[in-house]
Amino acid sequence: MAGITIEALSKTYGSHDTDAAAVDDLDLAIEDNQFVTLLGPSGCGKTTTLRLIAGYIMPDAGTIHVDGRLVSSPGSVVSPDRRGMGMVFQNYAVWPHKTVFENVAFGPKLRKIAAAKLRSQVEDTLGLVNLTGLEGRYPNELSGGQQQRVALARSLVVEPEILLLDEPLSNLDAKLREHMRHELKQLQRRTGITFVYVTHDQTEALALSDRIAVMHAGRLQQYGTPYEVYAKPANRLVADFMGLVNLMPATVAAVRGERGVVDLGAGLRLDLALPSGIAAGERVEVAIRPENVRLGTEAGDGDAHAHAHARAEIVDRTFLGNLTEYYLELGSGQTVRAQTHPRQEFAIGDRVAIAVDTSLCSVFRSEKDAAQAA
Repeated sequence: MAGITIEALSKTYGSHDTDAAAVDDLDLAIEDNQFVTLLGPSGCGKTTTLRLIAGYIMPDAGTIHVDGRLVSSPGSVVSPDRRGMGMVFQNYAVWPHKTVFENVAFGPKLRKIAAAKLRSQVEDTLGLVNLTGLEGRYPNELSGGQQQRVALARSLVVEPEILLLDEPLSNLDAKLREHMRHELKQLQRRTGITFVYVTHDQTEALALSDRIAVMHAGRLQQYGTPYEVYAKPANRLVADFMGLVNLMPATVAAVRGERGVVDLGAGLRLDLALPSGIAAGERVEVAIRPENVRLGTEAGDGDAHAHAHARAEIVDRTFLGNLTEYYLELGSGQTVRAQTHPRQEFAIGDRVAIAVDTSLCSVFRSEKDAAQAA
């Protein structure tokens, strides 16, 4: 199999007056046999990066190496068919007039593989994606999930070293998408192929990936394990994008080395790790995940790691099946979002004690101060 090394990669679209960097000075090391997801909102550069890796477009600057071999640089791009890669698109792109077998056999036939070997190769690949017995059906006789498996099989049958997937589950309903997530991860483990996956869906990225590259405005914001990008975001952008979060203004009350006391008002003071160079009196923002806010009837209820308590009033609640979400108003006027087990019930208007798990909070300079410092 193969790994991918991307160095100082850039791609810009538009005229001189409207230049827009789709990818801006990107460095990324994708190891062999890993499931890596490029994650970010629309326009962040993730699909452009995938197309650069595939060889469909030429970079303006930087290089891409696959297993040590230079495949892309300004003015020189190895063609997609000579990269040892497969590509799975968002819209499946299966031939509607061909059977499942004929769709999957299309690539090997172009490579002039002998008929006996071709049949064996196609049948083995169909078994790999759980399509055995459906060889004679046409795409319009298949479900969305089955059509997606045909697209996967067509890419896998040519035995690629790397599989590139561009939002392949976005056209499926929620239940089927969840099922296909599990199948994709199992498929990657069974084959040992390096997967590079593009999505804007945070849950999808967290469930599938060995590592996640979070992108924004063409630049890499953080590259790490799912736990790292969720629980230890590198900056405010990552914290805000990776799931639900309370981003609360606060003041640094005291600094002790790399830690300090951060005052959110209403008696809520948290002992937290601080960004380097922060001084007492500075304004900051504290990122608190809703599941890390504990609710109780008495101060002190909650997790052993929770070292800060305050009183709050419940102003709204939403039952979501596996959890209940509460909106709480602190005495300072700030609103906090909390998530609890559905059996822990409170009513709108109840006064409760809240405790924050300080081991899972992040502190960032306020946007205004950060902009002035830049």
